[in-house]
Amino acid sequence: MKQFKNFIGIDISKDTLDICLLRGNGETVFFKWENNIAVISEQLGYLYQTYELDKQDTLVCAESTGHFGNKLINVCGTEKLNLWVEQAYNILRSQGLARNKNDKLDAQRIAEYGKRFNDRARLYIPDNHNVKLLERLNSERDLIVKDIAKYRGQLKQEAGFFDESYFKEKKKRLQKLIKYNQKILLEVEKRIDQVIESDEQIKNNVEKMTSIEGIGPRTAVATIIATGNFTKFDNPRKFACHAGCAPFRQQSGSSLNSRNKVSQRANKYLKKTFHMAALSVVSSKGELGRYFERKVAEGKNKMTVINAIRSKLIHRIFAVVKQNRKYEKNYINTLA
Repeated sequence: MKQFKNFIGIDISKDTLDICLLRGNGETVFFKWENNIAVISEQLGYLYQTYELDKQDTLVCAESTGHFGNKLINVCGTEKLNLWVEQAYNILRSQGLARNKNDKLDAQRIAEYGKRFNDRARLYIPDNHNVKLLERLNSERDLIVKDIAKYRGQLKQEAGFFDESYFKEKKKRLQKLIKYNQKILLEVEKRIDQVIESDEQIKNNVEKMTSIEGIGPRTAVATIIATGNFTKFDNPRKFACHAGCAPFRQQSGSSLNSRNKVSQRANKYLKKTFHMAALSVVSSKGELGRYFERKVAEGKNKMTVINAIRSKLIHRIFAVVKQNRKYEKNYINTLA
């Protein structure tokens, strides 16, 4: 485990970066930079040179802020700096009761978090280019799908509540928008398929995953993105926790003893994705559909059984990828 002497905390916003440098000699220095690749590269170079910071013993700690942090990530990757991108929730929990809040203070708190927990720092490893491209295309696809649903919802909900002549005009306009968005959606989905086809490893993993009942192309792509094509997770249980499918029990003395339930600290998008996958197999007459009916007949709560199916799907995904084979219902492990 690396040990660091100097810590740079960065609070990221759309237009600016607030910087706090905690030096090994106890000095604290603040800066404010424009969120621009050229500026970040120049100022980081100035910072390391002026304060004689060694790249090996300096940790840059930033809060995860989605695409607003991409410019910083690109520069740190190019310059081979030690970058830790931490979840905002973890940083917030470590602060205790904080009465004041501004960007400068946030940068200092991020730097202090990096210093306090540097022994558990997870240095940023950039995703495969195609995985990153799939993430952006998938996000674009979801946005278009939401727009189509929004326009269709308006047509359905407003029918009969406006005078007929106006509603006919609006209906034509919305139908044009729906048709146009459907065209763009097909283009994005075609591009997603092209990216998958261009990467042999991603293509093979998608083929193996989609051989599982209930796992379609969209669920497979979401899994590829979330796992970094199975480089970020090596254990189905950990991924199930991340996707909000693993139940936990809370117990403390005699006053707290809850039933097993999933944590709310989960990736909501993945949770919804696997929920829809589970519902698709429940409605089928296949193996997991019969499993659902049997467990419900035994008196199990329906949502509990659906959650168990979500977990089963995740474990099957990791099994076929790890064993490099398509799913077989009656598979026999010859090494057993």
